Amino acid sequence: MEKSTNKVRLLHLSSVQLIVLSYVIVMFVSAILLMMPFSLKEGVKISFIDALFVAVSAVSVTGLSTVSISETFTVPGILILAMQLQIGGIGIMTMSTLIWLLAGKKIGLKERQLIMTDQNRLSLSGMVTLMKEILLLILWIEFFGMIFLWVRYLFYFNNGIEALYHAFFASISATTNAGFDITGHSLIPFIDDYYVQFVTMILIIFGAIGFPVLIEVKDYIKSGRKLPVYHFSLFTKLTTSVFFILLVLGTILFYLFERRHLYSDLSWHKAWMISLFQSVTSRSAGLVTIDISQLTEASQLWMSVLMFIGASPSSVGGGIRTTTFAIIVLTIFMFARGRTTIQIFRREILLEDIIRAFVVASVGGIITVVSIIALIIIENQPLTAIIFEVSSAFGTNGASTGITSELTTASKIILMLLMFIGRIGILSLLFLIRGKTKKDIYHLPKERVIIG
Repeated sequence: MEKSTNKVRLLHLSSVQLIVLSYVIVMFVSAILLMMPFSLKEGVKISFIDALFVAVSAVSVTGLSTVSISETFTVPGILILAMQLQIGGIGIMTMSTLIWLLAGKKIGLKERQLIMTDQNRLSLSGMVTLMKEILLLILWIEFFGMIFLWVRYLFYFNNGIEALYHAFFASISATTNAGFDITGHSLIPFIDDYYVQFVTMILIIFGAIGFPVLIEVKDYIKSGRKLPVYHFSLFTKLTTSVFFILLVLGTILFYLFERRHLYSDLSWHKAWMISLFQSVTSRSAGLVTIDISQLTEASQLWMSVLMFIGASPSSVGGGIRTTTFAIIVLTIFMFARGRTTIQIFRREILLEDIIRAFVVASVGGIITVVSIIALIIIENQPLTAIIFEVSSAFGTNGASTGITSELTTASKIILMLLMFIGRIGILSLLFLIRGKTKKDIYHLPKERVIIG
């Protein structure tokens, strides 16, 4: 009787609540697995709060860690961590869909609603097909990434098996934009290896640009000459444009900020390569080829802005997302020109989406500022380092100036909450706490309010 009652209660949970509950369960189970003796190296002990921090960071594909991954976990522990990255990056519902399909279970309406929520989609149509496409795309990208890295890693590691092991984890970490590494030094050992950096950047971009974009590009390639004109969606056009504008702008600004500082003794091509890699990884990946603490404050603050913006919607990244940032900038630009509608690529943005963009950015800003103030009160750390750490957690980036392991338990909890919010998204957070949508049955008289 009690089991049936619990089942009824679960059925009455909204799709957002079920998704959030699923991620919470996976995070706690992951923490327990990481504390098992087979996951830890001999003589190494890890507290529950640190294990939970790593688990939350892995499932939210962030990359922040209070312990050294390479010095703490065994090969089984690393493989468990890799599985957590897959669940977090691809999405818990994508993995569940695979299990359902393998088990021959029918995907019902409730499951489709969960998939739609997990992937931040607007329609129920084609959900199962979408999950199959996403899963196959990511697995193929990770496979080829592993092969390309393995070929190069043969020159760095003792044997082919060790090189394959590192390539396997590095490919998953880059594609899911997790930022974890098992070298102990991120990609700093490969600062002169442009091949490894280039492959890593491609994997990061594939993971961060958004699954719908990848699927549309795949469909475009498959269509070949069968269609006279292939029409990309507004989402793909807007997302891709903003993604690469920020990438180019980020590269230029990093170079300008560091050319008389970190780059003063470097060749021009090495300086530009570091800037390019830093711009690619700053949005959500967290992998670095330099020591972040050596960057100027201008670079660290600029990187914090990029982490706050984050990756594209329906991708592996966090932050407020690129489309949110784009709509806000377009709204400001159009308002300054006296326009009452937002138009881009011969399409008009819905008022509902404009409101959503401002809500997401506002709530994200409030959460970030409150977290920064809280850490300033709790910790004795430089302001720039705290801003950077909070932005990294919210944007599920994982880069750090090196203060993560020094934080108190209270600060670790705050960062875990930020990573979790970054993974599920601001809208899911708001849907989680709001009640049922009610339509207004009447309207009150309208009155103007002075603004600005």
